Amino acid sequence: MAQRQPRLLVIGLSVVVLTVAVLQTAVVPVLGVIADQLGASTVAVSWVVTANLLAAAAATPLIGRLADVNRKKHVLLTVLAVVLAGSLLAATTTSLPLLVLARVLQAASFALYPISIAILREELPDDRIGSAMAVLSGTLGFGGGAGLVVVGLLMNGDAGYHRVFWLTTGFTVLVVAIVVAVVPDRPRSASGTIDWIGALGLAAGLSALLLSITQGHSWGWWSVPTVACLAGGILTLVGWWAWERRVSQPLVSTQMLARRSMLLTNVATVFVGMGLYFAFLGLTQFVQMPGGPGRYGFGATVLQASVVYLLPGAVTGFVVALVSGRFIDRFGARPVLVVAASVGIVGFVLAAFIHSKSWQVIIASVLANGYISLGYGALPALVVGDSDAGETGVATGMNAIARTVGSSTAAAVVAVLLGRTDAAGIPLESSFVTIFAAGAVTALLAMVLIAASRPRSRSADARSYEMRAMNHEWG
Repeated sequence: MAQRQPRLLVIGLSVVVLTVAVLQTAVVPVLGVIADQLGASTVAVSWVVTANLLAAAAATPLIGRLADVNRKKHVLLTVLAVVLAGSLLAATTTSLPLLVLARVLQAASFALYPISIAILREELPDDRIGSAMAVLSGTLGFGGGAGLVVVGLLMNGDAGYHRVFWLTTGFTVLVVAIVVAVVPDRPRSASGTIDWIGALGLAAGLSALLLSITQGHSWGWWSVPTVACLAGGILTLVGWWAWERRVSQPLVSTQMLARRSMLLTNVATVFVGMGLYFAFLGLTQFVQMPGGPGRYGFGATVLQASVVYLLPGAVTGFVVALVSGRFIDRFGARPVLVVAASVGIVGFVLAAFIHSKSWQVIIASVLANGYISLGYGALPALVVGDSDAGETGVATGMNAIARTVGSSTAAAVVAVLLGRTDAAGIPLESSFVTIFAAGAVTALLAMVLIAASRPRSRSADARSYEMRAMNHEWG
């Protein structure tokens, strides 16, 4: 049954998806404040981010699969209840371990995106799915920048970090109300079981891999814990792949993941996710550098960095998210992503080599945000177009994990580069040049991968449809 008010559903789910971006980026600017107010070390406080990423990697594919085989609205509300509990705990605790636990609970928000995409595929006619997904995905792209801007405004002065989590608490309550009001409660559209062994193996492998990336800088890249996590994660994922190939109802279809178009799209997503953090973290830190004769940066406060330098890019991302669906419908997701990556390359190159004036950095931010928003809008269209209806949740969940791996890798790279300082303890300008140049390279790689990928043929789609029909006929 088609949704009677598709526009309202798209708007509502866009707000749901915005939760993911806000929860992911809002905490980054206040890590120093958390360390000061809780009397904790920078390394200890970094677990506020690390634990969130690890839990997201472990839970997102499983929750996506649960949404595929259960009532999607019920799964969506359950996830939001967990996120709300985490936000309340974070807003009220003064204990770092409990704050880390709260961030683990908030990590369930990463699954809101694949569930929302699966709902769209179930509710909307085929000719509207592409544009609707582009709006949701573009919202996810610009939401990170918007979250940084809001936090900058919220933390002006000597505010406590709890403000950020009270904000996420109130926002989550609003999102719950929106889901109750606009998301229809359909019977489950697919059947199947949950591959719990596969879910555990994927969670362990991804968590170990991300742990080596996020903690390698503080542990030492060649230390025993880092190497052990990296090797253990790779070996576990190899074993998981072998298991998924043998089990009758796998958590994730290895045939789907190994398909050329899906594989290249997910790898491209890693690079787009890296670009997001190269832009946000790099530009935010760059404009706050002291500036002056013989120096770089503009000495911006957190508030100035948010309003003057980041807000124009966030607004651009919002506008692009609204119109990206029309471009994707008219020209196709691949050409749109190639053009977006070209814009991103220009933006990152400007940031790397032409950054002595404020307006130059603002233009670079606008171009980078346009690229991220368009990229986030086009990639899910490729994933959904290359997956069957009963695997939409887990397919987009795996794509979300690819984005998380990219963001985590970029954050680790930025931490290493900004650790190179001069005698005054200020990061070297060459480090920022490298960060922005890396953003241009990742945009180029994403463009090449998408240009080289090819969608499934019509005959493959037909065979897939026939197989599903036969399965349905035979019960």
